[in-house]
Amino acid sequence: MARSINRLNAVKLAKMVKSGYYPDGDNLYLQVSPTGAKSWIFRFTLDGKSYEMGLGSFTTYTLAEARERATANRKLLTDGVNPLVMKREQQLSRRMADANIITFDKAAADFIVAHSPGWRNLKHADQWRNTLDAYASPVFGTLPLSAINTAMVLRVLNPIWTTKTETASRLRGRIERILDWAKAQGYRSGDNPAAWRGHLDKVLPKPEKVAKVEHHPAIPWKEIGAFMQEVRTIHNLSSLALQFIILTASRTSEVLNARWSEIDIDAALWTIPAERMKAEREHTVPLSQAALDVLEKVKAEAGAGEYVFPGRKESGLSNMAALKLLQRMGRSDLTVHGFRSTFRDWCSEVTDYPNHVAEMALAHSIGDKTEAAYRRGELLEKRRALMNDWAVYCATVRSTGDVIPIRTKVAV
Repeated sequence: MARSINRLNAVKLAKMVKSGYYPDGDNLYLQVSPTGAKSWIFRFTLDGKSYEMGLGSFTTYTLAEARERATANRKLLTDGVNPLVMKREQQLSRRMADANIITFDKAAADFIVAHSPGWRNLKHADQWRNTLDAYASPVFGTLPLSAINTAMVLRVLNPIWTTKTETASRLRGRIERILDWAKAQGYRSGDNPAAWRGHLDKVLPKPEKVAKVEHHPAIPWKEIGAFMQEVRTIHNLSSLALQFIILTASRTSEVLNARWSEIDIDAALWTIPAERMKAEREHTVPLSQAALDVLEKVKAEAGAGEYVFPGRKESGLSNMAALKLLQRMGRSDLTVHGFRSTFRDWCSEVTDYPNHVAEMALAHSIGDKTEAAYRRGELLEKRRALMNDWAVYCATVRSTGDVIPIRTKVAV
């Protein structure tokens, strides 16, 4: 029996509103989506595999035009050519041709727009733009993606590799990611000229070999009580934020962007969601009575909106707020992040708390795999005792030589 073809006509097409596939014959189908949209589909089998290929919208191509497109694809099948593979190759060729128009600056902008929703810090996008604008754009920002090579990348990196090593290393990684994205989009081909392993590591010295690790300036743990006493004499939101940073041993951004919804006053717990943590894992902070007292003062001064420490805009305080407070106090020798080091030194020098308890209080990953396997829990009660002892120590002013160790017996 002869195969039925040309089954569809204008009358039938108008009546087809239920979602599904409607055959016209010779591999051509009308597809009606659940939303009611209609499109032409070419279904075929080649080398035992089934394929489905779009031929265009029902509103763009008439039935006669769709049949012509189906016929052209059947001819390719007769010659053993996969029409879907050919279509994709043609699309790739067009994109590669477009690479002569798409510049690095345009690709960088598109990359940032595509990825910034997944970045935990809104200012991260600005950091990307600033470093790329300052260093990469002057060299190859206006060049097509296909023209960027290793020599150009080195022209960007060489001037700052030994003088601004951390910035240069981050810049290299950002260029690499943008070029990888461009390749995945079909805008360039070949190896990535900004890749480190097996490529630039053969030309540039390792970052850690040319730049000394600079630790954040920190106040000695013996002086923290006197310092906290001085901070408490300053009555503003920045002072309260700095006190909370110290009492919780948390990172600046974690505190300044804290939401009231993260804090359980009754349970004395602050749960920071994974997207706001450096390690991208949820972290629970036990709150001492001193930390809770700070929160009460914040409510009295700033209310209880979304942010615990609200800024002028609809966000938390600026990252510069606590640093500027230190400068006004005449302590430009300190950094806010350095108080985490003060806490860690105090843990080691004054207390008997195990190392892993202190590391978990700082939300650090436990390096030893065997130890980490046994420390999957949060050690919440041990950390609560630690933070309570820290708050007591921060509230006591001692002379330089007056050291009273806290020898807490804590089970490992």
